[in-house]
Amino acid sequence: MKKVITYGSFDLFHEGHYRLLQRAKALGDYLIVGVTTEQYDESRGKLNVVDSLIERIDNVRNTGFVDEVVVEDHNGQKIEDILRFGIDIFTVGSDWTGKFDYLKDYCEVVYLDRTKNVSSTLLRQRDRELLKIGVIGTGRIAKRFVPEARRISGAELYGAYNPHIESAEAYAKWFELAMATDDIEKFMENIDAVYVASPHATHYDYVKTALEHGKHVLCEKPMVFRGSQAEELYQMAEEKNLILMEAVKTAYAPGFNQMISIAKSGLIGEVKDVEACFTKLTSKGVREMTDQAYGGGFTELGSYTLLPVIKLLGTEYKEIRFDSILAENGIDLYTKATFIYDNAFALSKTGLGVKSEGQLLISGTKGYILAESPWWLTQSFEVRFEDPNKREKHFAKFLGNGLRYEISDFVYMINGHQGRAYKFTKEESIAMAGIMERFLRKREEREN
Repeated sequence: MKKVITYGSFDLFHEGHYRLLQRAKALGDYLIVGVTTEQYDESRGKLNVVDSLIERIDNVRNTGFVDEVVVEDHNGQKIEDILRFGIDIFTVGSDWTGKFDYLKDYCEVVYLDRTKNVSSTLLRQRDRELLKIGVIGTGRIAKRFVPEARRISGAELYGAYNPHIESAEAYAKWFELAMATDDIEKFMENIDAVYVASPHATHYDYVKTALEHGKHVLCEKPMVFRGSQAEELYQMAEEKNLILMEAVKTAYAPGFNQMISIAKSGLIGEVKDVEACFTKLTSKGVREMTDQAYGGGFTELGSYTLLPVIKLLGTEYKEIRFDSILAENGIDLYTKATFIYDNAFALSKTGLGVKSEGQLLISGTKGYILAESPWWLTQSFEVRFEDPNKREKHFAKFLGNGLRYEISDFVYMINGHQGRAYKFTKEESIAMAGIMERFLRKREEREN
């Protein structure tokens, strides 16, 4: 008897799950399915699991393909199960290709093609549907988005739009998406939500178009470069009962939120100064170094350094000053943005052509918080006091490249839960757009 085993969360059970189990069963005579616990899912980076373990096991059994179900709850269990049950074939979806090659020492490993264009019929019977997400723009950040989105339960990456059809088709083929198009109307007809990852200058038009078509929007930072545009888009989203989120990934990371909470708790007293730095050395040919309208260090990285300033000191600053070192084409290679508040200060340092220590320093009347580079991928930070022997070191998870946290919150809020909106509010997003607007106006004045 040939034994086959596969594993998965099988959350919000849909046609893709059904077909995978059907094909897994066809590989042999006896199919064993490992269903993961929620705790194990979280530990391996899968977020937003909705159904209980019992529900997920029942859905797997009800397919009629499964001979035995086991519960997967720890690393290393796959090898244990393969040896314990005398497994001949381990199989899993093709989006994991190569990940489980180490099991070839114990049995045959088969990667099954993913089911494209997954139907939500099985979910609709239970008043649930998969959220079909479409991606606008197929560049660097968009390529990092898909693997992260596939870690989020309840969402399905469906298709890609790019006005250059060759780019859309290559992207869709690489990530096995159901649709690639250069027709924006066709794109909008087939998705429920949009991730905008196109060049900065196009964000406003794409976000507005998506909202006009009744689609939820997650837009890469900076979402827009004018405060009035941000206000307009958020008002439109509210009127249409849609979710609009700006994708400043740090804002949604667990470690960053823990750090902000500690800073606000009074542990270091009143916060009087925030210094945030993010710099990197960038080659001259990339977009951010050649786009004379919207390129440069501040527009590219300022969303990160402005975030802790706005979160801790608010949006009502009294003065702001920009000092920049410019490239020959007029974009800023390095910018210091200095903020004056009532009884507090802040400093943002960003650069693409000057390298500095990328740390975040939050100074208070009783102590300070230091998060070392790369603080924007917050995995640790330290609370320090006057007594050098009194220190508190904090550690937090930062899974993948961090995009999964913003995607998780996006899906969570679309499903009617507003409890995570505090992480980056519309008021903070509007204020950030206003700061970007002031910076670009100052740069234009300098050029003229």
